[in-house]
Amino acid sequence: VVMIAFLQGKLAGRTLSSAYINVAGVGYEVFMPVSDLAKLPEENSEVTVLTYLQVSDAGIALYGYNREEEKVLFQKLIGVSGVGPKMALAALSTFTPQALADAVAAQDTALLSKIPGVGKKTASRIVLELKGSLEKEGLNLFSQEESTSTVSAALQGAQEALLSMGFTSAEVDLALKNAPENASESKVLQYALKRLGNS
Repeated sequence: VVMIAFLQGKLAGRTLSSAYINVAGVGYEVFMPVSDLAKLPEENSEVTVLTYLQVSDAGIALYGYNREEEKVLFQKLIGVSGVGPKMALAALSTFTPQALADAVAAQDTALLSKIPGVGKKTASRIVLELKGSLEKEGLNLFSQEESTSTVSAALQGAQEALLSMGFTSAEVDLALKNAPENASESKVLQYALKRLGNS
C-alpha cells in the first residue's frame, strides 16, 4: 500500500475546497478543510501539508491538513459507517478538533447535526462509534492546545516548519527568540528565517 504522509513544495494555487501543491514539478490537488485553506500562505510560498491518500472505487484522492490532530480525527471520522471523506472534511471545516471531540464526548447529536450532510442518524453513529476512542488517541489533549493563545500556535507552526526545513532544535529556538507577539505564523516564520540568514 502506497502512503503519501505529507507533501512539501510550493503552493501553486487554491480553490474553495482544495490546494494545488507543486512538488518538484508535479502538481497535486489536495482537498482540505476550509479553515486550513485559509491559513495557507500566499501563492509560490513553501508549504508542508500532512496528507491522507484515499483509494476507492471512485478513484484516488488526497486529503490534507495543517495539524496531526486533524489527520487523526479525519481518519477516525471516515471509519464511521456512513461518513465519507467529504463529510469528514465538512466536519473539520465546521468545528475545531477540540469542539468536535467535545461534542462527541458530550453525545451532542444536535450540535453534530450542524455539519453539512450530517443528519440525526449519522450524528448518532458518530457519537456511538467514536465515543471513548478519541481519548485513547490522545485527542482529549486538544483542550490544552486550543486554550493556549494564538501566539503559541503561530510559534508552534513556525517551529514545525523550520524543523522540517532541516534546522536543528537549537537553531530554531534561537531564531524564534523574541519573535513578534500576536504575529501570524508566516510573519513569525519570516522573522525566524531572517535571523537564521543573519547568523
